[in-house]
Amino acid sequence: MIDTFSFGLIGLGVMILLIVVRVPVAYTMILVGMAGTIFTSGPAILLNQLKDLAYSQFSIYDLTVLPMFILMGGLAARSGLSTDLFRAGNALLGRFRGGVAMAAVAACAGFGALSGSSTATASTMARVALPELRRYKFSPALATGTIAAGGTLGILIPPSVVLIVYAVIVEANIVTMFAAALIPGILATVLFMLAIAVYVRLVPGSGPEGQAVSRHELVASMVAVLPVVVIFGIVIGGIYAGIYNPTPAAGIGVFLVALYGFVTRRMGWGDFLDSLLETARTSGMIFLILLGAELLKIFMARAGVPQAAADYLQHSGLPPYVILAMIIVVFLIFGCLMDSLSMVILAIPFFWPVVMGLDFGLGPNELKVWFGIIILVVVELGLITPPVGLNVFIINALAPDVPMRKTFAGVMPFFAVEILRVTLLVAFPILTLGLPRLLLGGKF
Repeated sequence: MIDTFSFGLIGLGVMILLIVVRVPVAYTMILVGMAGTIFTSGPAILLNQLKDLAYSQFSIYDLTVLPMFILMGGLAARSGLSTDLFRAGNALLGRFRGGVAMAAVAACAGFGALSGSSTATASTMARVALPELRRYKFSPALATGTIAAGGTLGILIPPSVVLIVYAVIVEANIVTMFAAALIPGILATVLFMLAIAVYVRLVPGSGPEGQAVSRHELVASMVAVLPVVVIFGIVIGGIYAGIYNPTPAAGIGVFLVALYGFVTRRMGWGDFLDSLLETARTSGMIFLILLGAELLKIFMARAGVPQAAADYLQHSGLPPYVILAMIIVVFLIFGCLMDSLSMVILAIPFFWPVVMGLDFGLGPNELKVWFGIIILVVVELGLITPPVGLNVFIINALAPDVPMRKTFAGVMPFFAVEILRVTLLVAFPILTLGLPRLLLGGKF
């Protein structure tokens, strides 16, 4: 007779196998969660949970912000804001060697601040920036690698869909998470630009000499990008200033982006309806994954798997930072199997109890924030980790003439600086916690 703990481990194995063979993560978690609960506790327990599980999960107020930020990102993509961001970045940075690629990174960071999605950032900026990078004769490896890596900035720079979901799972304050993500996000942008500057000097023929634009083009591009700056300032600045919380801020952002798109006639009603449908599909996918995660969590809790893992690691005698390094490696492996959102929803309920029992010299709320930012940076890294980085596949679909091995070669400089960034964030928690402490007047 198999005990419940062993059955829980079998359930984990089945789930990983289904994910490897590309069964959608939501269906995998629902199937394993329901079957496991039936076998460990009986069908009556499952039916009792199902009667109000979906309502209690989907009626969490903090989750209402998700569809609004997703819609804002969809409207931004259809309003031409990504083109304005790239044009402004090129006007400022194009004079430097590799400057057009740096401009693509800056545009990815700016668009990520509006869309909150890495895949949306990568796919949108690929359409805008790749033709320009090719026109300036950047090597295929650096051109595609830059967009694949730059797209990862959409996860961290606020507002971030994955960041919001993480905050809901561990019951952290969304505004505090947004504040904590800002400096690491800026650090990533700067390190990516430095990586490009070094790469074009070390690898002959990878990037051309810079060309300064005319003063008229510089002024025109700065004027064109002002709406992006204003919208970001109103949405994120209002949140940081405490004027409103993220949900009304997202509503204001949707209104402003839609207004800009209609006034400039870059967006029509067809585009608006397409954005609504895309938002409905994406939101439905996220909520289905959340439901699956809750069913899986019920099964695993009854099997005692998370508690056993937490007890084992906490009493293993290993230093806390060694355990954290092990968790980071697991997230990197998961990054080769699934998208960032599924990874966070699936893995955080297992690892958060472990981290919560370790002593890093931080308060409970600070630990939530610090751990969350580190994990999101690692999730970013998973999106460009060989051999199955999701962003690399997205770029390959949009640039099929570039072999995937070249794109992976192009992301290696960014992979290296991401490892550096993870190390810095682990070694110096102040990089993550400094701004929240400043805004909240000390420890929180």
